[in-house]
Amino acid sequence: MNPPFIIERTLNATADKVWKAITDKEQMKQWYFDLKEFKAEKGFEFQFAGQGTTGEQYIHLCKITDVVPGQKLAYTWVYENRKGYSVVSFELFPEGQKTKIRLTHEGVASFHGNGPDFTKESFMQGWTELIGTQLKNFVEKK
Repeated sequence: MNPPFIIERTLNATADKVWKAITDKEQMKQWYFDLKEFKAEKGFEFQFAGQGTTGEQYIHLCKITDVVPGQKLAYTWVYENRKGYSVVSFELFPEGQKTKIRLTHEGVASFHGNGPDFTKESFMQGWTELIGTQLKNFVEKK
């Protein structure tokens, strides 16, 4: 059994602000990845390049599978020319002027064997930086 990777953080920002940060491509490129196109619509496909630890470029191929505006966004997450299949979901839970965000990445173990950039530890480190630092700093800035 390979449990999904889950990270939760409470951000000092409204759910509307956090939703916009995870669905607006102009905001996403300031904390996430630089996407050419992005629409929070079921069935929308997008891709982006991510850099590995020694400079390799990995093309991420994604397709949105679930959208509940202001609450949930989920998409497939696979790599061009690599084995494995996973799903990433963002869930928002408003807490007054704050928002709890839960990121779940299911299927991470399916990427094992693709090299050191595809270990569970690598995904944990990447998501902890993206959600715990980059997104947090972006939505909490005045």
